Parts: sequence; C-alpha cells; structure tokens
Amino acid sequence: MKLQLILAYDGARYCGWQSQRRGDSVQEAVTSAVSELYGRQCLVTGCSRTDSGVHARAYSCTVEFTDGDICGVIPTESVPRALNAHLPGDIAVSAAFAVGDGFHPRYDVKSKTYEYVMYDTPERSPFYAGRAYHIRSLDGDTLARMSAAAGAMAGRRDFAVFMASGSKIRDTVREVYECDVRREGELVIFRVSADGFLYKMVRTMAGTALAAAYGRIEPGDIGDIIESGNRGRVGSTLPPEGLYLCRVDY
Repeated sequence: MKLQLILAYDGARYCGWQSQRRGDSVQEAVTSAVSELYGRQCLVTGCSRTDSGVHARAYSCTVEFTDGDICGVIPTESVPRALNAHLPGDIAVSAAFAVGDGFHPRYDVKSKTYEYVMYDTPERSPFYAGRAYHIRSLDGDTLARMSAAAGAMAGRRDFAVFMASGSKIRDTVREVYECDVRREGELVIFRVSADGFLYKMVRTMAGTALAAAYGRIEPGDIGDIIESGNRGRVGSTLPPEGLYLCRVDY
C-alpha cells in the first residue's frame, strides 16, 4: 500500500515541487518530514511539477517505503497532525488516505484546477506580496471582456500557443473543461480546469485574458489566436506568485 497526502503550501521560498540542485523544494521538505516521522527513507511522488514561487491549496502526492508497508504504522487519520509537526510552517498536510500500489498521483489524474489570483487596488499591498499579482482599474466592462476571453479558451485544442519555451513535450493537445473569471471584493480570480497543462500554460492564459480586459486583444479573436500557434499574439506570461493548484481529480 501507499499513502496519499493532500497538502497545501506557500511556494514563495521554494524552487517548486520537484527536488533540484538550485534551491529548496517542497518535495524535499515532505520527504524529510516523512523520514523523520517514520524513521525510514521513503519515496515521495507528486501529481505535477509546480514552478518556483507557485502555490498549492490541494496538492496530491504519494509516499511509499521500499522496505515495508507504510500504512498501519500510524493510523491514517493521525498522519496529518503527526506530519505537520515535522514540516515547516509554509507546508501543511490536510488529509491522508491509504491507496493501492497501482495508484499513481500523476498518471491517474483526470483533471486539475488552477486559479490565478490578482488584486485590483490603486497601489500595491504588502499583504498580497508573493501571493497575488497587482493589477489596476478593472471595472465592469473590462471584467466582462476578460470573462469572455477566458470562456473562449475552453475546449479540446492544440494549446501550444500558451506553452513557454523550454518544454520537451510534443503532444500539446489538451482539453480545457472550464475557464472563467470572477471578482471577490478586490480580488480577481482566473480559474481553469483541464485534463492537463503545458509549461506555464495557465500563467499565459491568465495574461492573455488580462490583455483582453485592457483592450490589447479582442475576446472574439481568442479562438483564432489559439489556432494560429503564433505566440506573439498572446498576452504576457504572468509571474508565478499569483498561481495556485486548487484541485486534483482522479
């Protein structure tokens, strides 16, 4: 058996989920905490690679040991509290489940949901630093344009136009199930669910929707822009601090 963990983390000080040479990773922190708790080396596998500075509200990963069964050593319902005592303050486990050996947190995913969070205020706020992207002056009309652009991104298509350079992925067809924008007070939230995402895809989709809000792109042109594959026609790739992995469905 494996142990599936659902965790949240503030990615501001991490180089992303995956262990790398160039900085601290969330994967390393979780692996260290599990090893300390159980007194054994373990393998921690995540549902995706989140980039440096990106956050998660409900990240899914599995834990397994090579020298024995992890489940039953500690009651599953007690694992979150026990693990949180070994984790840094910017990472927390919210739930734990026993899953079969055949379960894979990445390859068994049916859909993921991301949100890109912006805050609309005249001046920047220190309270959103590292957690949301600062924008200005989105009124009802500009928000409607942004919503229309987001809605036009849904569907099964080749989304290569939203993929940043540096990726080795060749199959760039994905199905976007939902894509919308909502306002919650001074927050503007771009939300998208899909069967998978390309490198920096969500941040570029959000930047394109924002460009439509400000009139630099016409919402009605979104479909043509996607089909064109011309990356010069999309909006900017927004910085990582506003991006959150919010849900993973299996």
